[in-house]
Amino acid sequence: MTNAQRLRNWYTEVWEKGNLDAITDFIAPDTIAKGIVPEMQMGIDDFRDLIMTFQAQVGRFEVNLPKVIAEGDWVSAFLVVRTSRTDTGAPLEVSGQVMARFENGRIAEAYNHVDYICLLEQMDLLPPDTIPICMTGQRLDWVRQTSHSIAAAP
Repeated sequence: MTNAQRLRNWYTEVWEKGNLDAITDFIAPDTIAKGIVPEMQMGIDDFRDLIMTFQAQVGRFEVNLPKVIAEGDWVSAFLVVRTSRTDTGAPLEVSGQVMARFENGRIAEAYNHVDYICLLEQMDLLPPDTIPICMTGQRLDWVRQTSHSIAAAP
C-alpha cells in the first residue's frame, strides 16, 4: 500500500466512518499535527476530541482528495469535505490541504490548513462575505441579531 493510499484510508476510516479506535492505526503515538486548529498542535487524544466535536456539529463527512502528490515519505493533498448542518440539513462544503510524512506506515508528522472561515460562514457563525468585509478594513462586531446569527458593523 502506498502512503497516498494510507492517507486516503485515514480519511475514510476515521473521518467518514467515525472509527475513533482506528486513529492509532494511522497515526504514530508521538505524532503532533499542526494547523488543523490554528495556533494549536494536536496529538492522538486531541484528534478524538476534534472528530467528536465535528460529529456533534455536522452530518456525516465525505472527504475527497482530488489532488494528491507523493514523494518519498511525504504525501500532500488538496481535500474537499462535504457534509451538512445538523440544525437545518443544509449542505456544507469546505476545502483544505494536508502535508503528511509517513514512517513505518503511519503518519509521523502533519501540517494542515482548513478554510474555517468558509465553513463558519456556511454554518451562520460568521457573516456572509467575512473576508471581503474585513479586506475593506471593517471590523466584525459580535452583535447578535438573533440567537444564531451575527453581523458586521456598518
